[in-house]
Amino acid sequence: MKKTSLRRWEAALLAGVAIAALCSGWAAQGQAELASKVIRLHVIANSDSEADQALKLLVRDAVLAQAAGLVEEGASLEAAEAALAGHLEELAEAGAAVVASEGQSYPVSASLEQTWFPTKEYDGFALPAGNYQALRIVIGEGSGRNWWCVVFPPLCLSSVSEVADTAMAAGLEEDEVKLITGESGGYVVKFKCMELIDQLRNWLER
Repeated sequence: MKKTSLRRWEAALLAGVAIAALCSGWAAQGQAELASKVIRLHVIANSDSEADQALKLLVRDAVLAQAAGLVEEGASLEAAEAALAGHLEELAEAGAAVVASEGQSYPVSASLEQTWFPTKEYDGFALPAGNYQALRIVIGEGSGRNWWCVVFPPLCLSSVSEVADTAMAAGLEEDEVKLITGESGGYVVKFKCMELIDQLRNWLER
């Protein structure tokens, strides 16, 4: 009886591993396809103090506004990336101007680089964890909590009702838009696939 129960447990475990592996493969492919169509925004505060965290959000707003003026409406990902890459100094200066207006002297840097992001849910959409090309803004020491969003398409400047139209205009497919907005019935489940496989892997390694 015990042997039968053990075999059932082993079979269930193997089935779980197989399903999780398939799920992980699907999630990885879906994330990679989304990552090839968006540019994230990564703002890092000087510290976790209340003042520095508030300053981070002001810098975020200034950088998003500056970036929106650099990228033409209907631009491709390549054009958007080129526009941002060619104006990194201006983007940093926009952030630095806000810092100075708040009475601080922190330096602000801007760069484009591959950055890992956790699964993040925003107002009207969500994106899965993974590596993305990102506009990275570092304030001062860069030792504070991060703020993540999307600079292209400008989803963080769009209202909930505009998110789908903005994403479609930037080249996302209809099924991808439905996925990130939850219309397809559940990015909550699908975006957690990779996290679940990691949890299962860690459990098996104990």
